[in-house]
Amino acid sequence: MKLFNDTDLFTNNKPHRQNLDLPDADLMLHEGFFDKKESDHYYATLLKNTPWKESELTVYDKTHTIPRMVAWYEDKSNAGADLSAPFWTPELLAIKKKVEQECGHKFNSVLLNLYRDGKDGVGWHSDKEEDFGSNQVIASVSFGETRLFKLRHKTQKELPVQELPLTHGTLLLMAGTTQTHWEHHVPKTAKDILPRVNLTFRQVKREG
Repeated sequence: MKLFNDTDLFTNNKPHRQNLDLPDADLMLHEGFFDKKESDHYYATLLKNTPWKESELTVYDKTHTIPRMVAWYEDKSNAGADLSAPFWTPELLAIKKKVEQECGHKFNSVLLNLYRDGKDGVGWHSDKEEDFGSNQVIASVSFGETRLFKLRHKTQKELPVQELPLTHGTLLLMAGTTQTHWEHHVPKTAKDILPRVNLTFRQVKREG
């Protein structure tokens, strides 16, 4: 089964790595980090075998179901770890190993998001420092449909909003003060699109 046609969105072009020159941020974009064969395999496997579930968010005393499916994996050896989290699969461990080698940073957890279609997305936000520490390193891997990833500076409103199309097999590394000074957003779209699986690797520090 061929998951994607060889269009502009899903190609076998050579990998392209670039550091993004933005103030108060440390961002690296590596398109084609996973090749087409790897990306198709991981996409199909994660889409089928991940224990996806809906999650709720409470804002101003109102509870909403977030518009995407999620799954959480974490090292059981981590102090205070969520012991209800499933065990790492061979595919997740293989992805994590390759990402760690590229980033030079160890991760003990991963949040998976499934954007089922264009109706799924995520609003403007930055990852909370109280959950992951300051100057956190987040490695974001995308498989499946290309989705637009937007960034805006929290205080320097004159800076233009950055738009990054995250394609099949792309790695985006966010480090330094990126979460302190920037917000990010995956907008919804009315286009008829295929699902996207996104993995965000993190180093969680819990109190034992």
